[in-house]
Amino acid sequence: MSISFGLSEEQLALQELARDFAKNEMRPVAAHHDETGEYPYEVLKKAHAIGLLNTHVEAAYGGLELGAFEGVLIAEELAWGCSGIGTAMEANGLAQQPVILGASDALKRKYLAPMTEQFGLCAYAVTEPNAGSDVQGMKTSAVKHGDKWIINGSKMWITNAGVADWYFVVAVTDPARLARGGMTGFIVERKSPGITVGRKEQNMGQRASDTRGITFENVEVPDENVIGQVGDGWKLAMAAFDYTRASVAAASIGVGRAAMEYAMAYALDRKAFGQPIANHQAIQFMLADMAMEIEAGRLLCWKAAWLKDSHQRNTKESSYAKAFCADLLQRVVSNAVQIYGGYGYSKEYPVEKLMRDAKIFQIYEGTSQIQRVIIARELMSRGK
Repeated sequence: MSISFGLSEEQLALQELARDFAKNEMRPVAAHHDETGEYPYEVLKKAHAIGLLNTHVEAAYGGLELGAFEGVLIAEELAWGCSGIGTAMEANGLAQQPVILGASDALKRKYLAPMTEQFGLCAYAVTEPNAGSDVQGMKTSAVKHGDKWIINGSKMWITNAGVADWYFVVAVTDPARLARGGMTGFIVERKSPGITVGRKEQNMGQRASDTRGITFENVEVPDENVIGQVGDGWKLAMAAFDYTRASVAAASIGVGRAAMEYAMAYALDRKAFGQPIANHQAIQFMLADMAMEIEAGRLLCWKAAWLKDSHQRNTKESSYAKAFCADLLQRVVSNAVQIYGGYGYSKEYPVEKLMRDAKIFQIYEGTSQIQRVIIARELMSRGK
């Protein structure tokens, strides 16, 4: 795959499709879903109808089998429309990725193929109340009994938990080994007896997203719902991030781009000292910094995705993108609010929502601190 900053006709078409959808279907209802916390079912159903959901599912199971690069292009546009709604959409891709990477043909036909035919949702259930970054703290267990596994434990901050048809769940199957072959991935249907889904969390931002805890009490899962081999769970869970972290980073860029555009328009319209504030160098420098960082962050996303599609290891580069873009977004939205002045602090103006939505990018799919741990580990292990 040769390097080029020019997009193919297909990529440009996908980008335009996502951009139009974000403009016409997401932005008009973003404030409503932020205010009410109502799940955006109708928006997601429309996205499914035009092919913006389940984009990485293989063609053999009815999907578009798009690459990581196309996912990055789509994610930026959707987050430009509303990152809360975009996260609800992207949650499907995160839960599906370990299944795409490791599941049997039978599991893919049972759980992935139907989602390409009709609207359905799934969730990635790995984080626990006391085990986010600290994998050694994972307590959810799965014990084999005949041809079934019995799962007990709890998960927390699970996106789409209350609306998903099934979960990708990682549970401890060998406490002595944990992440080194002692965790196994399962597909667990939400309707299974013994599953209790908690209340919707009242989050600071991205309030359109459905985030909840899940409790498993003696939940029976058939042996055929093991993804890959017993002990592969953590490996599959982390391998998924090599695909999704670039997309999450690109979503940061989408939010930042929206904030910059709003700030630019306001600066050109707002007058102070007899002229638009955009004429003042202090404001120009803030806008210039936004533009530079957004461009640099986008290129990191593109490289991480390009490496994955070129079948090269991209763990370090996806962490570069995730950490850099999440951190730059905080500066961009903060400066956008600053340019608006007092108005930026008001819910009546769009940058207030963007500032609240932005914070989670430094936390979910691996905190900015954990990304630095990964980067340092990769540097030390490779000696470069």
